[in-house]
Amino acid sequence: MEFASSSSNLQRKYDVLIHFDGEDIRRKFVSHLDFTLSAVGLTTFLHQENAVKGMKIQEPILDFCRVAIVVFTKTYSESAWCLHQLQQIIQWHETYSRHVLPVYYEIQPSDVRLQKGHFGKAFKATAHQTFSGQELEHGMCRWSRALTKVANFFGWDDSNYRSDAELVDRIVKSVLNLPILSATEFPVGLESQVKDVIRTIKSNPRKVCIIGIWGMRGSGKTTLAKAIYNQIHGTFTEKSFIENISDFSQRRHLNLQKRLLSDILKTKINIHSVEMGRSMIRERLYGKRVLIVLDDMIDEHYPLLDLRICRASLGGGSVIILTTRYKDILRKHGVDAVFGKNLLNSNESLELFSWHAFREAKPKEEYHFLAKSVVAYCEGNPLSLEVIGSYLYERTKIEWHRVLLKLIEVPQFEILPILKISFDGLRDQTEKDLFLDICCFFVGKGRAYVTKILNGCGIDADCGIRVLLERSLIKVKRNNKFGIHPLVRDMGREIIDDISRKEPRKNRWLWLDDDMKHAPSKYTTGYSKYLSKKLRCISLQCFSSEYLCNDFYLHDAIVVDLKRSLLGIIWKQPQGLASSESCDVFLPGGNDPYWLVHMGEGHSVSFTLPKDHVLKGMALCAIYSPNPEILTTECLRSVLIVNYTKCTLQIHYHGTIISFNDIDWQGIISNLGSGDRVEIFVIFCDGLVVKRTVVYLICGESNDLEKEPG
Repeated sequence: MEFASSSSNLQRKYDVLIHFDGEDIRRKFVSHLDFTLSAVGLTTFLHQENAVKGMKIQEPILDFCRVAIVVFTKTYSESAWCLHQLQQIIQWHETYSRHVLPVYYEIQPSDVRLQKGHFGKAFKATAHQTFSGQELEHGMCRWSRALTKVANFFGWDDSNYRSDAELVDRIVKSVLNLPILSATEFPVGLESQVKDVIRTIKSNPRKVCIIGIWGMRGSGKTTLAKAIYNQIHGTFTEKSFIENISDFSQRRHLNLQKRLLSDILKTKINIHSVEMGRSMIRERLYGKRVLIVLDDMIDEHYPLLDLRICRASLGGGSVIILTTRYKDILRKHGVDAVFGKNLLNSNESLELFSWHAFREAKPKEEYHFLAKSVVAYCEGNPLSLEVIGSYLYERTKIEWHRVLLKLIEVPQFEILPILKISFDGLRDQTEKDLFLDICCFFVGKGRAYVTKILNGCGIDADCGIRVLLERSLIKVKRNNKFGIHPLVRDMGREIIDDISRKEPRKNRWLWLDDDMKHAPSKYTTGYSKYLSKKLRCISLQCFSSEYLCNDFYLHDAIVVDLKRSLLGIIWKQPQGLASSESCDVFLPGGNDPYWLVHMGEGHSVSFTLPKDHVLKGMALCAIYSPNPEILTTECLRSVLIVNYTKCTLQIHYHGTIISFNDIDWQGIISNLGSGDRVEIFVIFCDGLVVKRTVVYLICGESNDLEKEPG
């Protein structure tokens, strides 16, 4: 639970601001909501009149929040402070396109929207007490507009739920799944460019408008596209924002087409060839008014998404936004207007840098000259300003001078050497290795999942991850998953390549990607055997061969990612039965008192939950025959859990099955009780034959069991 008592506390960033009035509601509903939001990893700020004194101190809090939840009660309109703050929340929403979510607690939404009933009487009384003379009408109008605006947003009425617990659960799930694309925490220099693009879009409301955004790497093209998307996406029912599509390499082109169609049509789509994908895009989107953002386009995407053809089939008012480093691509796609993503000017650069280096809009007086000197070498590139600014936060002047000396040696317009300054400044080799681990293997993976894997490798991941986040070297995105800027990722992989060349025996990273750019053949046979003995986490996604080379050693691996891989044989002999030596990580072949295995032929497995143990987790494994034609799509569609004893059915789609969050897992575990008869079904794409389904039940001792005397 967060309270602020001075402006120094405003430097922290919050996921959710909970705005409310009254100590009673804080002790009841708000405390439950705050606790549950915190439990799923979201940081909260309780926005209450007595939490922070003074109107001027309150306003900057919103700049550090992502979502605002407004709790309306019968006494809300009795507080002038609440009504003033609601105006600020609306202004914040309109400026930054952040989400505002109303909750109606023991009050009707119509009373708030129309200011009627007891709520309306209190509203008028508060206005008369607050304003006088000519100010009264103007003040009431501002308050009324704010109330009506918020009441028209999607929200929750507590009378529709059986309990506060159910209401809180629904709110938290909705917040976790908000289609929020945070453009940037500090939108310096964005407003005028966003207005220019939107003005162009609105000038032809009945035509299909294709906009191109062009600029160098790290210049903020994606940020600008997100800011535009945030401003206009609410008027579209069919929309898709695909970030960093340059990551969709040639072997994964079908995934790009499938992702686009799945986003817009809101259903899983199977595509078996590029030509089929192009045809489906034309046919299934025919006549629809859509908003599509394709970020970081490159030449090889042109055959997949011929937007000249799409233009003729899309509905009027559709908007397509492309971002790219290559101006020729925009000409090929026949865009209506091209906007160059300008680098920041000197004043904007200093402001953005200051937000990261000082957590304020301006540098501290004694650092002003040093700050201007550092900013000059970043040459208006937002990514460089963010990373270097974050690195210099709370550093001494001596450390600032050291950074300046390094910046002097960087060639003009070179970004990677600037980013590497932050990497080189990490406190020890453990933090550097942790960054490279995340950079190579864990982008897009859940924070809890990554922490568990790295802890299993003997790494104190929690502390290191906090440092990397503070340095802006990694991000935590929606659903608590790791993200990284493509340039920062490239910097990390260059470091690994450099280690491989100079000190190959110190390299512990090897990613076997879908284009086989870093396959074992890159190294000598003897070295690949030595290197693979050091590997703990190995990505073999989309591996195109059925076998690994004979000397590729996987015995010490903790994680082997085989998603969409053609590999048929990994180990010649069973491992850890994943032996005379001790092994901490394995899937046992026989039943163990605390790890019970059940096997079923085909696409389901049935079992009875043990009566004398507590279920703490489960691992589900499906063995199926590969189909090369659909190998590059997401094969697993859904998992069904049927409890025949309780007569319940749970369906979990692929997007959430990879890594359950706490709420999802609690939902599963609450429906699985001692002695229940259960069957789990795995649903795959058409054409795949599931040979066997296996479930491992991870159990612990029941608290109710009597302990034998020692």
